[in-house]
Amino acid sequence: MAKEASFDIVSSINFEEVKNAIQMTTKELGNRFDFKNSTVEITMEDHKLTVVGDDDFKLEQIKDVLMGKLIKRGVPVKNIHFATSENALGGKARQTAELISGIDKENAKKITTAIKNAKLKVKAQIQDDQIRVTGKSRDDLQEVIALLRKMALPIELQFTNYR
Repeated sequence: MAKEASFDIVSSINFEEVKNAIQMTTKELGNRFDFKNSTVEITMEDHKLTVVGDDDFKLEQIKDVLMGKLIKRGVPVKNIHFATSENALGGKARQTAELISGIDKENAKKITTAIKNAKLKVKAQIQDDQIRVTGKSRDDLQEVIALLRKMALPIELQFTNYR
């Protein structure tokens, strides 16, 4: 038998694609009739999105269009966690969202525990914000991927460096 096979479990967001989706959303909403003379502001600083609209109804419409653009661009929308809407200056509504990139310690422990409980002949190691899974059989690695796809996690997982 040859060397051990391995892959990495990551959860990442391409921030350039998020910026592109924001630009496309702003452009589309600027051309829509129902958004004439309305406030549409979508900004991204660090790993936070801020959406500002005239009221909660408009805010939800802005978010719907933005989510559609993000999905088309391949951004995992499961990694975007919106806070509750709040009132901004001038009677506007504002909502912030956190863009989660990387697997936090709590979810990493859930993932490694699930892999160990599956009783497969693989090893899972937490490495910063990703997890490396190694094993002698590629079939076992495929079973781990299938197991993790079935799990209900608050973040979306990607599987990279499959060797």
